[in-house]
Amino acid sequence: MKSYKRNFIQRLFGMPFTGLIEEPAWTYASGTLKVALDRVPELREQSGGIRIESEDLPVRVLIIHGDDGVYRAYENRCGHGGRRLDHVGGTGTLMCCSMGKSAYDYSGTVTGGPADKPLRSFQVENEDGVLVVILEETESSE
Repeated sequence: MKSYKRNFIQRLFGMPFTGLIEEPAWTYASGTLKVALDRVPELREQSGGIRIESEDLPVRVLIIHGDDGVYRAYENRCGHGGRRLDHVGGTGTLMCCSMGKSAYDYSGTVTGGPADKPLRSFQVENEDGVLVVILEETESSE
């Protein structure tokens, strides 16, 4: 299984490969996260991904531009140890940044490693270059 090269220290401390995006590229109000695509070059191409974390958000969020061209958002928390996730471009896979290397497919289903529960996903809409992410659990339609 393809993964990003991470050294022992990076995996031990759960240091993700995916970059953290700061405000003003995004805003959050009333349960809705909005991300301006023109301010986030990491999502312009397929296989890109970003992390959004703030005390103002109810959860950490991972947003990806999937290999299939679809934008997706997940709670950025591995089902094994709660570590962060990375989108492994070209594989259709999300992988935990820790030693366990739990892996998930785009539907959030565990495909490898010690995780025993699926990822929580969020509804995403692209509204004229702004990704609108509803931070409520959704059922996968894949």
